[in-house]
Amino acid sequence: MMNRTRMIGLLPLLAVMSCLASIPVRAASQEIRCMSLKGSVNPGSARYFLRVLDEANRDGESLLLVELDTPGGLVVSLRSMVQGVMASRVPVVVYVSPSGAQAASAGSLLLLSSHVAAMAPGTETGAAHPVGIGGNTEKGSIMGTKVENDLAAFARSLAQKRGRNTEWAERSVRESIASTATEALKSGVIDTVAAGRMELLRFLDGRKVMTASGEVTMHTAGAPVRMVGPSFGEQVMMTIADPNITVFLLLLGIAGLYFELTTPGAIFPGVAGAISLLLGAYALQLLSVNATGLLLILLALIFFTTEIFVVSSGVLAIAGLISLFIGSIMVFNVPESGLSLNWWLFIPLYLSFSASVLLLVFVVVRSTRGKPLSGQEGLVGETGRVRKVIEEGRPGKVYVHGEMWEATGSGTFPADSEVTVTGVDGLKLKVKQKIKEL
Repeated sequence: MMNRTRMIGLLPLLAVMSCLASIPVRAASQEIRCMSLKGSVNPGSARYFLRVLDEANRDGESLLLVELDTPGGLVVSLRSMVQGVMASRVPVVVYVSPSGAQAASAGSLLLLSSHVAAMAPGTETGAAHPVGIGGNTEKGSIMGTKVENDLAAFARSLAQKRGRNTEWAERSVRESIASTATEALKSGVIDTVAAGRMELLRFLDGRKVMTASGEVTMHTAGAPVRMVGPSFGEQVMMTIADPNITVFLLLLGIAGLYFELTTPGAIFPGVAGAISLLLGAYALQLLSVNATGLLLILLALIFFTTEIFVVSSGVLAIAGLISLFIGSIMVFNVPESGLSLNWWLFIPLYLSFSASVLLLVFVVVRSTRGKPLSGQEGLVGETGRVRKVIEEGRPGKVYVHGEMWEATGSGTFPADSEVTVTGVDGLKLKVKQKIKEL
């Protein structure tokens, strides 16, 4: 009877639990992973992007928000980033911000590939035509046409995949057209223009997108946002994998080593030069480079090194400067890479480097043309002390540089007097009375 009473008493509790179980429970808002991608698109930025994207997929985040501001960069790195976006189970939102930012060249293609593309007012995107050194591509060339067609097809495929304006995507590559945020929205290139992150998150809340795992509904209301920055290694890669920084490191490294070899014992220039050269070489390994340009830079190194050991009166140094200049402007001349040098940075840097090298060459040449620093000829001009009287037509003894020499001269030179060496005749010195300075 008691057991029956207990069972009857538990019935209301079981009913309540059953009702609660039937109510759909909404999980706590998932975290929004956010990253800031600024500067050129290169292996360092690609590594940073893919790491954060992998973490967002692994942790099942609500979405990955990429705040973008880039002038473009390496197409190879861009492709790896786009492949990551296409394979992502987590929605990737690319937001060009803040006002004044750009998603140019490779950045515009990353924007096209995103699940949601957004821009802040006062930003722009486009101008995705492949460039070479100085910002130009040789029009009409077979390689230039090939690269342009390939990139145009890539842009069209991205726009088609995301339901965006394919005509605009192709024209951005072939004609380098660019659009403001408002123009891009009207042209169907982006999904929204948002004045800030919070406005963008309100737009995203409840929006559905297709990811690699199927349709996903984004819940951003009240979701915490966590910024994820690059690691130290990624930051170093992002910094040095810029063509302008790479050339700067190479020039600094060559200048440091050249200074150390011409003036041994300074130590610091040699150490700084070696580190800079190693970082520059590492950066070249990360980037797509022209083999001929790289060989010309190596040839310049050989010229500079040979100049130190072979007296060429600066001819080899000048040849090295010419080789280095041509090599520097050729080394990144790879149309399919999307890399380019900034002439406004490179020219002043190169001129400063050239002036430093020529100054060192001038000092070295002048010193080699001066008096010898060793051997018997190096005694000319030195001061000695008479140990045995020197008379007209009769040699005496002079002590110079820790050695005793037989010496002759015009006139008489008493013992312990100071004389100046004027010449060397075999093992005999020619001397004159030292003129005492007032």
